[in-house]
Amino acid sequence: MNMKTTLILGLLYVLSSGIQAADWPQFLGPERNSTSPETGIFRSWPENGPEVKWTVDVGRGYGGPVVSDGKVFLLDRDDEVGEKLRCFKLTDGEELWSYAYDAPGSVMFPGSRGVPTVEDDRVYTCGHNGDLHCMDIKTHKPVWSANVWTDFGGKPPTSGGGTRFGKPDPGEFPIWAITQNPLVYGDLLIVASQAPEAGVVAYDKITGDLQWKTPSLGDVGYVSPSVVKIDGNDHLVMVTPSTNPFRAAPGESNLGKFVGIEPLTGKKLWEYDKWNCHISVSCAVDAGENRVLVVGGYELGATMVKVEKQSDGSYAATELFTTEEFGDQTKPPILHDGHFYAQYGTNNRRDGLCCMNMDGEIMWKTKRDPSFNKGSMILVDGLILATDGEESIHLIDPEPSEFKHLASARMLGEGGDSEGIAGRIGGRTQNWAPIALSQGLLLIRDHNQMKCVKVAE
Repeated sequence: MNMKTTLILGLLYVLSSGIQAADWPQFLGPERNSTSPETGIFRSWPENGPEVKWTVDVGRGYGGPVVSDGKVFLLDRDDEVGEKLRCFKLTDGEELWSYAYDAPGSVMFPGSRGVPTVEDDRVYTCGHNGDLHCMDIKTHKPVWSANVWTDFGGKPPTSGGGTRFGKPDPGEFPIWAITQNPLVYGDLLIVASQAPEAGVVAYDKITGDLQWKTPSLGDVGYVSPSVVKIDGNDHLVMVTPSTNPFRAAPGESNLGKFVGIEPLTGKKLWEYDKWNCHISVSCAVDAGENRVLVVGGYELGATMVKVEKQSDGSYAATELFTTEEFGDQTKPPILHDGHFYAQYGTNNRRDGLCCMNMDGEIMWKTKRDPSFNKGSMILVDGLILATDGEESIHLIDPEPSEFKHLASARMLGEGGDSEGIAGRIGGRTQNWAPIALSQGLLLIRDHNQMKCVKVAE
């Protein structure tokens, strides 16, 4: 059978089976909104769960995989040695190649952090210590590299990360390391440095030359920039946290910000300066009609703003609502048919999977039945595939009138940081990594293994 015949038969199979396949090339998927265009997803699962196609061993951590052109990419980590970009075949999990570099160090909740970004024959990664790499997929070698933290006045990491209590020294390494998911925008690669001399930075994606940088935008957080539409134009949105009360000077209490940035130049376009969340992780969500939703954990909830152009040509952000009844500590919510879905599990709150409308009204919460706590979700074919942050994956029919649970299966193991306060806060599982979906195959991971699960015919 020649190559042309094989391709034709493959296409006929896809069309006849009703499956539309797509890559998952970056954090939160093709459009960076936790949504997949694939179809043909199973509406039910066998009693013992969907088929596991393959399993590979991985190091401890919270970094998720991406998929491009039938290949899976994962930035893995060994805290005593450094990081390793690993490439696997999607079909059977065979490891095709890897690239490792020294980046030792450990923090509370140790292990990998970021999610790679793939475009054409390049893969971009940002590691635990701020090491940014552009890798050539064909040669398996770096094209260029930089450090988003130390290049802009940040101090190198020390054992245990930054100060847990009390005011940190200027430029002190972040207490939970660098957590960035690179964003490709046109000819640029954009990341949030959050170092003393730069807030958000943009590099030429081919050469690595610095194209622009903003000044520091506020306290250090763990948010990656996102793109929203304002009057049909792209605005880059960066979220910075409020003052952490456990890491503040006496009397210090500053609110955080949402900052709108012109993506090609780094020019600040607008700012909302009343964000109250002292450890921001979730990136901003485009809620449509010039609205931007940002969520957080730590019992501090969510805020929606509307951005409007003023008579003088400038932009201003107006708060529409703030609620403590909806949030997500580690991921942005999914938007589906005018409603938001998020996992609102915090240190002291277990509201589970929650549904909220555009006006901030809570439609329902699962609480602990079933429990959802910092897991990851994908909207696909009108359904939600979710890990619950603990041991199971779930199949959910997103319906604002009630929680519709279709299936679940226990597929993830225990792990994470069990020492001291981290163990008490994080629990015994801590399976919080982003998930990925491509060609009907769902990629999930815990602190020991990554699994490929068949969720479509």
